[in-house]
Amino acid sequence: MNLPLPWMTAVILAATYLVTAMIYGVVSALAVGERARAFKAISPAMLPPLAILFALLVGFLAAQAWSDNDRARVAVSNEASALRSAVIVAGDLPPDVAGRVRGLVRQQIQDAVQQEWPAMSRGVATIALIPAPLQEALRFAFAIDPQGQGQVVAQRELVGALESALEARRQRIILSESSINGAKWLALLAQAFLTLLTIALVHSDQPVANRIILAIFATSVAAAIVLLASHSRPFTGAAAVRPAILLQVMPEAAPTR
Repeated sequence: MNLPLPWMTAVILAATYLVTAMIYGVVSALAVGERARAFKAISPAMLPPLAILFALLVGFLAAQAWSDNDRARVAVSNEASALRSAVIVAGDLPPDVAGRVRGLVRQQIQDAVQQEWPAMSRGVATIALIPAPLQEALRFAFAIDPQGQGQVVAQRELVGALESALEARRQRIILSESSINGAKWLALLAQAFLTLLTIALVHSDQPVANRIILAIFATSVAAAIVLLASHSRPFTGAAAVRPAILLQVMPEAAPTR
């Protein structure tokens, strides 16, 4: 799943063609005498239902994968928006407070990109621990002694933005653990295998046509598997959700004196 898309495509195509060639070779070897007549007696009407079942499985799994990816992108976008709001709201507070919030938000984004994203790609990220920068920013926000109604509102908005960032982060990490599980993959691959086998049996008396039809369907199977594999986990693989939007809202580092 972590392979670049060209390599993933090559590996899946090679594996699919290898299995298809094995099916063709075994059926061709067995298609003699009584077995050949038995194979030929299999009705071609079996092929449409098998192909439809395969297409339905692909559709259901694709809907799950794309939904998880869309939700992951929304979570990252919400997190970036909340962190950006925290920085903007902090600008209405005293300069030392605003600077401290900017530094903590910058540290949070750096930690998310450098530590959490690799962990999410491996499926080992956890929500058990609250990130230190956001935890400290919340404590700092609660400890502010606002001067005037404007700063009271700014403090309340700052706390709300930080809490929204925490919630979006939780959603992001939870979604990083979602995937197409092994049972679903097994059902899809079994359906593809049965359809290829049925094609080989039905056309066992026409070797050239059999090879052409098997190659066409095997290519479509490989394309479907590549599509699902590249989107099977929101933060893994070629179509993984990247932290680009978080980097866009990262505050600039404070100038050194």
